[in-house]
Amino acid sequence: MELRKDPITRSWVLVGDDIPEITPRPPAQCRLCPSASDRTQQISSRSGLRGGPWSARAVVHPGAVYHIEGQAERRGQGMYDHMSTLGAHEILVENPQHDRHLWQAGEDEIQQFLLLIAQRIQDLKGDARFRYISVFKNFGAPAGQEFEHPNSQLTATTFIPRRVLYELRAAYDFYKQKERCVFCDIVNQELSEGQRLVEVRGDFVALCPYASRTPYETWVLPRPHDSAFERFALAHPGSMRDLAGLLKRTLQRIRAITESFHLVLHTSPNRDHASASLGYWKTLDEDYHWHVEILPILASKSKSYTFKEVYYSSVSPESAAKRLREAEV
Repeated sequence: MELRKDPITRSWVLVGDDIPEITPRPPAQCRLCPSASDRTQQISSRSGLRGGPWSARAVVHPGAVYHIEGQAERRGQGMYDHMSTLGAHEILVENPQHDRHLWQAGEDEIQQFLLLIAQRIQDLKGDARFRYISVFKNFGAPAGQEFEHPNSQLTATTFIPRRVLYELRAAYDFYKQKERCVFCDIVNQELSEGQRLVEVRGDFVALCPYASRTPYETWVLPRPHDSAFERFALAHPGSMRDLAGLLKRTLQRIRAITESFHLVLHTSPNRDHASASLGYWKTLDEDYHWHVEILPILASKSKSYTFKEVYYSSVSPESAAKRLREAEV
């Protein structure tokens, strides 16, 4: 398996014939439960709550597609570029209980999970080989869920994912023109208008973005400006309780619409892997703003996922926000 760069879109693609398929195991044989006999290799954990063995932990993905040994070894093959799959691939176990998902867990449990995410990102950013750390959750078969036990995944890569790269460039261009953060402006306008607002809790806002890509797409953003989730979380661990509560309630609202979704944390790239040729690194702390994106999957609205030349959302963000506000939590 290797990474190949698309010369048109400039995105990196995993290519190989031996990508392992991980089949979810029955609960009695779950490798992520504390009592499992066939355990995965633990990397880090948070202290247990109310006598539990741990509250959240990071383990090596048993079918990792990125591997931490070696160098990227970027090479050319005529006009094409390719490189090895240097990186890291971890499972972030959200809870020791097999059936206690984020929308069911206590706020203190989710807070510990969020702090584990921050610690893992901070630790991996200490390795200058890695340019970006992604954290994501796929829930439901349509989303590609791998394990039944509540979990998210983390990957460290030597490249920046295309969607984040678009955000970085747009945020940099906006800052050059107006000397303001585009995300801060979005939060301020949505708070002022209220039409697409879902909920506010403490320093955090949940909203349906103005140009939603999918029905009921929801973002969770901090009102205080910060480009890096891990820096914000570890500097203000108490505020993670508010984020935990808002994230829990937002997922409850979304699950009133559909069970399946993608959740992705967008944070700043690794500054230790900065490139002199990339201008957006110069004002990164001023122009970028970390946030969480949740993209529900509606089987009856599949056109929004298949018609990719222009994103199509069959539910306006204004209607989506209204329905999510009214959902029972």
